Amino acid sequence: MNNYIGYIGISMTIVFTMYSQLIIKWQVNNAGELPLDSFGKLKFLLVLLLNPWVISAIISTFCAGVSWMLAMAKLDLSYAYPFLSLVYAFMMIASVVFFNESLNTNKIIGVFFIMVGIIVLTRN
Repeated sequence: MNNYIGYIGISMTIVFTMYSQLIIKWQVNNAGELPLDSFGKLKFLLVLLLNPWVISAIISTFCAGVSWMLAMAKLDLSYAYPFLSLVYAFMMIASVVFFNESLNTNKIIGVFFIMVGIIVLTRN
Protein backbone atom coordinates (compact mmCIF):
# COMPACT_ATOMS: atom_id res chain seq x y z
CA MET A 1 0.00 0.00 0.00
CA ASN A 2 2.94 2.31 0.68
CA ASN A 3 3.87 2.21 -3.02
CA TYR A 4 0.68 3.92 -4.21
CA ILE A 5 2.58 7.23 -4.33
CA GLY A 6 5.01 5.60 -6.75
CA TYR A 7 2.18 4.40 -8.98
CA ILE A 8 0.63 7.87 -8.95
CA GLY A 9 4.04 9.24 -9.94
CA ILE A 10 4.31 6.79 -12.84
CA SER A 11 0.76 7.57 -13.98
CA MET A 12 1.32 11.31 -13.87
CA THR A 13 4.63 10.92 -15.73
CA ILE A 14 2.77 9.12 -18.51
CA VAL A 15 -0.05 11.70 -18.62
CA PHE A 16 2.30 14.70 -18.65
CA THR A 17 4.54 13.09 -21.28
CA MET A 18 1.61 12.31 -23.54
CA TYR A 19 0.13 15.79 -23.16
CA SER A 20 3.47 17.35 -24.04
CA GLN A 21 4.05 15.25 -27.14
CA LEU A 22 0.50 15.58 -28.45
CA ILE A 23 0.49 19.36 -28.01
CA ILE A 24 3.86 19.76 -29.70
CA LYS A 25 2.78 17.61 -32.65
CA TRP A 26 -0.47 19.57 -32.96
CA GLN A 27 1.28 22.93 -32.90
CA VAL A 28 4.08 21.86 -35.27
CA ASN A 29 1.41 20.66 -37.70
CA ASN A 30 -0.39 24.02 -37.39
CA ALA A 31 2.84 25.95 -37.96
CA GLY A 32 3.18 24.66 -41.50
CA GLU A 33 6.24 23.52 -43.42
CA LEU A 34 9.71 23.94 -41.99
CA PRO A 35 11.48 26.61 -44.08
CA LEU A 36 14.55 25.63 -46.06
CA ASP A 37 16.79 28.55 -45.11
CA SER A 38 18.55 28.83 -41.74
CA PHE A 39 16.92 32.14 -40.77
CA GLY A 40 13.48 30.75 -41.62
CA LYS A 41 14.12 27.67 -39.49
CA LEU A 42 15.23 29.82 -36.56
CA LYS A 43 12.14 32.03 -36.89
CA PHE A 44 9.93 28.93 -37.18
CA LEU A 45 11.35 27.54 -33.92
CA LEU A 46 11.16 30.87 -32.08
CA VAL A 47 7.52 31.34 -33.05
CA LEU A 48 6.80 27.84 -31.78
CA LEU A 49 8.70 28.43 -28.53
CA LEU A 50 6.62 31.54 -27.85
CA ASN A 51 3.35 29.74 -28.57
CA PRO A 52 1.33 29.39 -25.34
CA TRP A 53 0.40 25.80 -26.20
CA VAL A 54 4.05 24.87 -26.70
CA ILE A 55 4.96 26.63 -23.46
CA SER A 56 2.32 24.50 -21.72
CA ALA A 57 3.92 21.40 -23.28
CA ILE A 58 7.35 22.43 -21.97
CA ILE A 59 5.85 22.94 -18.51
CA SER A 60 4.20 19.53 -18.83
CA THR A 61 7.57 17.96 -19.61
CA PHE A 62 8.95 19.53 -16.43
CA CYS A 63 5.96 18.17 -14.48
CA ALA A 64 6.65 14.71 -15.92
CA GLY A 65 10.16 14.95 -14.50
CA VAL A 66 8.83 15.96 -11.08
CA SER A 67 6.31 13.12 -11.18
CA TRP A 68 9.08 10.69 -12.08
CA MET A 69 11.08 11.83 -9.05
CA LEU A 70 8.02 11.07 -6.92
CA ALA A 71 7.87 7.58 -8.42
CA MET A 72 11.59 7.06 -7.85
CA ALA A 73 11.19 7.96 -4.18
CA LYS A 74 8.94 4.91 -3.69
CA LEU A 75 9.80 2.34 -6.38
CA ASP A 76 12.91 0.63 -7.72
CA LEU A 77 14.02 1.98 -11.09
CA SER A 78 14.17 -1.51 -12.60
CA TYR A 79 10.54 -2.04 -11.59
CA ALA A 80 9.12 1.37 -12.52
CA TYR A 81 10.89 2.09 -15.80
CA PRO A 82 9.10 -0.54 -17.92
CA PHE A 83 5.79 1.19 -17.18
CA LEU A 84 6.98 4.18 -19.20
CA SER A 85 6.69 1.93 -22.24
CA LEU A 86 2.93 2.36 -21.89
CA VAL A 87 3.49 5.77 -23.49
CA TYR A 88 4.22 3.97 -26.79
CA ALA A 89 0.93 2.10 -26.70
CA PHE A 90 -1.15 5.09 -25.66
CA MET A 91 0.56 7.36 -28.18
CA MET A 92 -0.13 4.94 -30.99
CA ILE A 93 -3.83 5.12 -30.18
CA ALA A 94 -3.73 8.90 -29.70
CA SER A 95 -1.90 9.44 -33.01
CA VAL A 96 -4.62 7.52 -34.83
CA VAL A 97 -7.44 9.35 -33.03
CA PHE A 98 -6.05 12.90 -33.09
CA PHE A 99 -3.83 12.97 -36.19
CA ASN A 100 -5.37 10.29 -38.42
CA GLU A 101 -2.07 8.43 -38.54
CA SER A 102 -2.07 4.92 -39.92
CA LEU A 103 -2.50 1.83 -37.80
CA ASN A 104 -1.13 -1.38 -39.23
CA THR A 105 -0.44 -4.93 -38.15
CA ASN A 106 3.23 -4.25 -37.35
CA LYS A 107 2.31 -1.46 -34.93
CA ILE A 108 -0.30 -3.62 -33.22
CA ILE A 109 2.13 -6.54 -32.89
CA GLY A 110 4.82 -4.20 -31.57
CA VAL A 111 2.50 -2.82 -28.89
CA PHE A 112 1.44 -6.36 -27.99
CA PHE A 113 5.09 -7.27 -27.35
CA ILE A 114 5.59 -4.09 -25.33
CA MET A 115 2.65 -5.07 -23.12
CA VAL A 116 4.00 -8.60 -22.70
CA GLY A 117 7.39 -7.12 -21.84
CA ILE A 118 5.88 -4.86 -19.18
CA ILE A 119 4.08 -7.82 -17.62
CA VAL A 120 7.24 -9.96 -17.59
CA LEU A 121 9.52 -7.20 -16.28
CA THR A 122 7.21 -6.07 -13.48
CA ARG A 123 6.28 -9.45 -12.04
CA ASN A 124 7.60 -10.01 -8.56
